[in-house]
Amino acid sequence: MTALKRPASAVILCGALILSVCMGVRQSFGLFLPPMTLDLGIGREAFAFALALQNLLWGLFQPLTGMVADRFGAGRVVVAGAAVYALGLTHMSGAATIVDLNLGAGLLVGFGTAATGFAVVLGAVGRLVAVERRSMALGVVSAGGSFGQFVIAPAGQALIAAQGWPGALITLALFAALMAPLALALAGRPGGQGQTEVPAITLIQAIREAAGHSGYRYLSLGFFVCGFQVAFIAVHLPAYLGDVGLTGETAALALALIGFFNILGTFACGALGGLYSKKYLLSLLYLLRALVITTFLLAPKTEATVLVFAAAIGFLWLGTVPLTSGLVGQIFGVRYLSTLFGIVFFSHQMGSSLGVWLGGYAFDVLGSYDPIWMASIVLGIGAALLHLPIAEQAVRSPT
Repeated sequence: MTALKRPASAVILCGALILSVCMGVRQSFGLFLPPMTLDLGIGREAFAFALALQNLLWGLFQPLTGMVADRFGAGRVVVAGAAVYALGLTHMSGAATIVDLNLGAGLLVGFGTAATGFAVVLGAVGRLVAVERRSMALGVVSAGGSFGQFVIAPAGQALIAAQGWPGALITLALFAALMAPLALALAGRPGGQGQTEVPAITLIQAIREAAGHSGYRYLSLGFFVCGFQVAFIAVHLPAYLGDVGLTGETAALALALIGFFNILGTFACGALGGLYSKKYLLSLLYLLRALVITTFLLAPKTEATVLVFAAAIGFLWLGTVPLTSGLVGQIFGVRYLSTLFGIVFFSHQMGSSLGVWLGGYAFDVLGSYDPIWMASIVLGIGAALLHLPIAEQAVRSPT
């Protein structure tokens, strides 16, 4: 059975809402770092390790969930992922030891995110939306993840204040369960609508084809940098701001601003990706990230400078997603987009895992996040250079 005919607007809306919940909940985990480490009597490195494990497992599971979605349809995968995601948050709410934290926040949420995250959802949208609308659609759906952060981050801080961190996690688990009914819009096996690439090749052939393409490897390395930067900031920014004397409310507002401005930035990147070279847009984005972080480190740490930083880095936050996924689809076609983007996304999650864990380790050992901030700047410049030689031409001609 091929994918059912349905309005593109319904596919885009439900895909965006799924990513809103998936990304919004996990992007709020940094708010739980101070109260959970205090109550559980653990260091920041231990908490960061659980989230690093989550990011790593998300990356490991992502190609697998992408393959299942490419074979059997994204709807089934998202329903299963929503259930596991909610279970992980529930287990995390009852954590009494580091093992509990690693099982809930690490293993279960890691798998749940892989099954409800970017590769599965964007792959489905890329297949179900006509080619002339694809780049814009990917931008809109990717922006949904930021809308969730904009809404859920301040709500999460309010929930922690009102219910304590265990109650807040239970409430977020209920939100995670809402992804299951939204998956109906993505139901059906891939095929038909929005696909024109011929000749058909097998999944193994598609993976081999991509692995032999230098541009695919450069995209993977660049996405590693993206993961390193955004995961470090999302998890450790609240604690960093507390260290310089700012409040938890300021941290929550900063995360919300990152989410709000990323709605604008991701939508803009999706729109621009349909008009201009995606590789040059990616190169510029990484370069601007390095500049924004450098400026923030040199500026005095006041509420005003933090909010300006949040707005600027938010505009550049996930614009990499529609550009990177769009470039993968442009070069290799959309039939196996969930799988091929899932493999690239594994590199992103390796970077995320390293950025999160090194942030906690650096603070526990050195009492400072400065080395990781500096690494983010250097890696950003390197990623900007990596994208320049990518060949953007399709490897196979569509009919």
